[in-house]
Amino acid sequence: MEHQKPKDQLNRPLRDLRLSVTDKCNFRCQYCMPAEIFGPDYPFLPQNQLLSFEELTRLSKVFVSLGVEKIRITGGEPLMRRELPNLIHMINQIPGVKDIAMTTNGSLLTKYAHGLAQAGLNRVTISLDSLDEDRFADMNGRGYAVQTVLDGIEAAEQAGLGIKINMVVQKGKNDQDILPMAKYFKDKGHTLRFIEYMDVGNTNGWKLDHVYPSRDIVQIIDQQYPLEAVEPHYYGEVANRYRYKGTNTEIGFISSVTEAFCSTCTRARVSAEGKMYTCLFASSGYDLRSRLRSQDSDQMIATYIRDIWGQRHDQYSVDRVKQTRTNKKTKKVEMSHIGG
Repeated sequence: MEHQKPKDQLNRPLRDLRLSVTDKCNFRCQYCMPAEIFGPDYPFLPQNQLLSFEELTRLSKVFVSLGVEKIRITGGEPLMRRELPNLIHMINQIPGVKDIAMTTNGSLLTKYAHGLAQAGLNRVTISLDSLDEDRFADMNGRGYAVQTVLDGIEAAEQAGLGIKINMVVQKGKNDQDILPMAKYFKDKGHTLRFIEYMDVGNTNGWKLDHVYPSRDIVQIIDQQYPLEAVEPHYYGEVANRYRYKGTNTEIGFISSVTEAFCSTCTRARVSAEGKMYTCLFASSGYDLRSRLRSQDSDQMIATYIRDIWGQRHDQYSVDRVKQTRTNKKTKKVEMSHIGG
């Protein structure tokens, strides 16, 4: 099944699919799922509203027919979804899938890394915002120890998975961890990426003055460990890449607030309950689940997705600062639903 490859209103192709497999997470990070909102009584999705592995695989196949080459499994915390390696295996059988990645908090990787790699997972991106025990316990909201995540990273390495570490930097919260994190992962040889604190969802109390600009982080690290710029790998790459001089170890900066990268965004997102979002900051999604559960053929679903993409003109990050300055609030989908 091969279809005309869609381009959106800004001439951006559809290349990447991010599939959320659960809205649940065992962490309660303040910027994503604050505990006071996502408490014991929070109504997470019932099983029958989640897409099944068969539905997720079918949908992946349709997206691949439209030009998607990379699929990223997200959550919530994707490893909260039972039997996840089975889904990886199923997606890995689809002709045309060049890369399967997963974003995770790393806390369950010691248990699952080997099985995921065997099933066909290529890479993991692991979120870690501090190496300081007290700060990390406070930030993850559940008292998890740093070592749990470091053990997960080691398990992923032993399983042969590609590894990137993501650190969200919040001014006044964990900015003192910038250099310790840089040194630790430089010594380990893993790529660390610093992400500007973003206004994801509606619950994290985001303010522009909490953002620590990437250019300042580059300067801090470069003074201690000299850096040199690296060319982008591909169209739509979100991180500005550098490497430590004299090494092959890279470091990245995702400047989602101060240097929006909307102009080359090639990502579609499907939430845990099967809604397609054309932007991380979208306020509403398109229902794919009902189409998967109806009599619609793959061809009909592909046409529906192609039409959605063809009308897409999202560039929220470009518009964000203007909205923030005028104090105009836009309701957005929670990141815990679409996995970043």
